[in-house]
Amino acid sequence: MKTSDFDYGLPQELIAQTPIEPRDSSRLMVLDRANKTIEGCCFKDVVSFLKSGDVLVMNNSRVIPARLFGKKARTDAAVEILLLRRSVSGTGWEALVKPGKKLPAGTMVYIEGEHSEHVTAEIKAVLDEGIREVSFSDETLLPALGNIPLPPYIHAPLADSERYQTVYARDPGSVAAPTAGLHFTPQLLDELKRKGVECLETTLHIGLDTFRPVQVEDPSQHHIHREYGIVPPGVADSISRAKKENRRVICVGTTSVRVLEYAALQSEKNPLDPFSGWVDLLILPGYRFRIADAMITNFHLPKSTLLMLVSAFAGTELIKQAYAQAVREKYRFYSFGDAMLIL
Repeated sequence: MKTSDFDYGLPQELIAQTPIEPRDSSRLMVLDRANKTIEGCCFKDVVSFLKSGDVLVMNNSRVIPARLFGKKARTDAAVEILLLRRSVSGTGWEALVKPGKKLPAGTMVYIEGEHSEHVTAEIKAVLDEGIREVSFSDETLLPALGNIPLPPYIHAPLADSERYQTVYARDPGSVAAPTAGLHFTPQLLDELKRKGVECLETTLHIGLDTFRPVQVEDPSQHHIHREYGIVPPGVADSISRAKKENRRVICVGTTSVRVLEYAALQSEKNPLDPFSGWVDLLILPGYRFRIADAMITNFHLPKSTLLMLVSAFAGTELIKQAYAQAVREKYRFYSFGDAMLIL
């Protein structure tokens, strides 16, 4: 297995620049793993593929205003800080900074808002891969001072920042959206519940490193960064009960898959015990899934760990066929793109 096995060509015009309205009017490609079939429909038709007793698990993490603009305290030079995740110590943040070479440890950055609110950021340490550990004088002001970070392949401005949040986003902490959930509307979720689908929420706070292409030729040598996840006790109990009763667990997004599978690997008493902690699970073809029976996901970047995960779930050849068909039929790709249901 090589990283190049997960590469594919994509015309730039198929990278979705704006979200489609309404949310559930995006296209849905349905992959049947047992029959090796591929069919297309509208996302709101997902209701017809789910049945009473199914468990739908969503990631309720909310994207934070992680992009901050400021000035160096001594020179007034422009500085950009992009928060990635909480530092291990819990007292600050790991972040990417620009211009990196001019921001050593000890640098003070002044960040001011439109209404005279301001905070001071201090570069506490220089970590691996150019990442900085940053602390702030008053973190409560960061939501007012920051901007929602869109992925670098999206160049069009977003009129409404809520459109880069799922309708069930509650727990702030991600720097990128769990994009498979962007297709759901409150009405669609209500329809699923009326059908008897149990809708549950977990949390995995997403870091940008999840989306970066793998740089090493052997993907098993890729260093995947940690993300903080939570599986509440009630959710763990419901999923464990479903697994024991042979009811399907359908994960919305690769992030839901990763937090549940990681928690299952740590579980001792049940198929899934409650969990909170750091998740660093890299799922490659050959992995045995313990919780996920089906998955809703978007179309992912070439050579990404996300594409490797869905290949592990559906089979590399079926995913290659599906992506080639999606390109031919001009599906919309990436964060604001169309969706895939893998059964």
